[in-house]
Amino acid sequence: MDFNHFLSSYLPDPSYGGTRLYRDMVEQAVQAEKCGYRGVSIPEHHLINILLVPSPLQLAVKIASVTSRIELVTSIAVLPIRDMRVFAGEVVQADMLCDGRLVLGVGRGAFAYEVGRLGTPIEETKKKFEESLAVLEALLSREEVSWDGDYYTFDPITVMPRPERAIPLMLAVMAPEGIYHTARKGYHVQTTPLQASHTVLLEQVNAFRRGKAEAAAAGKKNRLALQRGIYLARDAADARAKLELASTYYQRFDNVYSGPGIVDRGSIRPLPRKQTIEELGRSLIICEMNEMIDRLSAYSEAGIDEVIVTSNFGQEQSETLDMMARFSAEVMPQLSGIRQKSVA
Repeated sequence: MDFNHFLSSYLPDPSYGGTRLYRDMVEQAVQAEKCGYRGVSIPEHHLINILLVPSPLQLAVKIASVTSRIELVTSIAVLPIRDMRVFAGEVVQADMLCDGRLVLGVGRGAFAYEVGRLGTPIEETKKKFEESLAVLEALLSREEVSWDGDYYTFDPITVMPRPERAIPLMLAVMAPEGIYHTARKGYHVQTTPLQASHTVLLEQVNAFRRGKAEAAAAGKKNRLALQRGIYLARDAADARAKLELASTYYQRFDNVYSGPGIVDRGSIRPLPRKQTIEELGRSLIICEMNEMIDRLSAYSEAGIDEVIVTSNFGQEQSETLDMMARFSAEVMPQLSGIRQKSVA
């Protein structure tokens, strides 16, 4: 099982500033490469103070300039708010500037507040995403593409320059049935149970396995990446402190994901949650080393190919970098051993 570090940009105090925030993210990416992570994932969100990366491709190019090995995964690029005729060229350019290390993660968008204010009501995003993805794939794979659909109508065009390789596509899907159909079509899949139970996670994994088993030969090597809140605590007090930070983070997240979307000048208002901190601790993996190895071992045994580690809940940058180094030294080698046994 591989690990990917999620660059979960979070600005609880706007006075911290975007320049420092993005420097922190680049520093984390460099640390991820030093520590042996497979890659980094770059979110995309607009108009709000969590996951705030308006241009994931732009950040990927910056990170590529200071690293040499890690994959650069968009997690995820929101297709319904873009024009695919422009975006396709941006993807090709970014892949070239990233030295062929780009993995294009795409999705429909998660926050009604955000996509609605950018011109696409959340109710339309599924249908618009499906057409946008089809247009994008056509533009990346063929010359002289024309289109006549619900959202796109255009005469023949050719995106230039042409791609020099098939850029890997990873689709963000949460519902097990959707995961099954996506894997069956031969795509990489990125998913998360958010704060749901381990049972929900297993349903997602099993759906991917069923779809992959029925995929054509080209899809047999595709992988399932699971995003999860993970923080390797030094002791019980550290775990409790990070859980309290995570609780405040999810007060904001839930507001725009499933709640009313109350945002004050770009800052999401934290709203009370029904889930207790203890319940949150059972769904996230914020704990000490032995418990973490046990819990992540279950992920490896379930057949998850890659865990996207979300570990920024508002703590100091120095704590994040230190945690990444400890996670690499104390946890990752243990799970690599489990992976080797399962393959043997």
